[in-house]
Order: sequence, then C-alpha cells, then structure tokens
Amino acid sequence: MHNPDPIAETTSSQSGWGALSRLPGNPMMWVLIWSELVVFGVFFISFAIAHILQPEIFRQSQDGLNRFLGGINTMVLITSGFCAAMAVTSEQKGQPKVMRLWISAAVILGCIFLWVKYLEYAEKFAQGIGLETNTFYTLYFLLTGFHAFHVIFGILILIIVAWKNNIENLEIGATFWHMVDLIWIILFPLVYLLR
Repeated sequence: MHNPDPIAETTSSQSGWGALSRLPGNPMMWVLIWSELVVFGVFFISFAIAHILQPEIFRQSQDGLNRFLGGINTMVLITSGFCAAMAVTSEQKGQPKVMRLWISAAVILGCIFLWVKYLEYAEKFAQGIGLETNTFYTLYFLLTGFHAFHVIFGILILIIVAWKNNIENLEIGATFWHMVDLIWIILFPLVYLLR
C-alpha cells in the first residue's frame, strides 16, 4: 500500500497560489494577513485625514493619552514578537518543549498588553471620555479596540499552534503575531505621538 508524502501533498495543493505558495505556512492565512493590513491601512489614512481637518482637537486629545502606558505596550509587543520568533527557531531545532516555553512567554506578554490596554481604557472612561467624545477619541477607540481584538485572536492562534505544533503552523502563527506587532508599531506613533 502506498503511503502518500504529506509534504509533497501540501506543496502540490499550494502550487496554485502563485507567489503566495512560496511563503511559509498556509496561503489562506497570508490572504487574511494582507486583507487585515489593507483594513488597518484604511483606518490609518482616515485617522491622518481627520487629524489634518481637526488639528486642535487632535492635539488636545493626544495630550490626554497615557504615552507611558502606550510605550510599555510597545515594548511588551516587540518582546512578545521576539518570543514567537524564538519559538519557531526552537521548533526548527527539534526542541518542542523549548518552543512551548517561548510560545507561553509570547501569550503571557500578549495578555499583559491587553491588561495595560484595559487600564488605559478604564482611565479614559473614569474621566468621562468615550467613543462619542470627539472625532479623535472615536478613531482612537476604534483603532486600538480593533487592534486589541487582533491581539486576542493572535493569542488564540499561538495557543493552537503550540498545541498542534509543526513548523508550518508555527511559522504562520508567528507571522500573524508579527503582523499584530507591526500594526501597533505604526499605530502607537500615529495616535500617541505625531503632531
């Protein structure tokens, strides 16, 4: 009886994806990642246009943001991305226990990010600031909330790929997590710092 080669089957099933078939992981996840980047790109452009149209409201509102917590969250996500990359490296070296430790660290840091974001939101809500306060805060809550949703989704993906670990799953899980990092690295200066 012939035993089919799963790697050959995966390669042949992905060959119809063109350039995407050469990327690590499942091409469908790359379609998702690129579509998410487009959606965030539209959000970023909308934010920039609104900033140009209402510069004083945006300046005053930015002054009310907690840049310290935003900076902490930036470091937390960058470190978490490093942990996800190290998990892939550990799996490539045939070290599944070490891989799970790195993934666990990435997940814990993702949870810390969400906790810090909760503290930031709680601070705003306690001041009576919400979605309806002004254009800046509408976009602030939509952008950071949409990103937080992606952090939650990314954490779930990391947990799944640690459980169903193979190099393809880990690579695509880490790639999604790096997309979440990249979006925050653009979002943080755009929303918190740029004048």
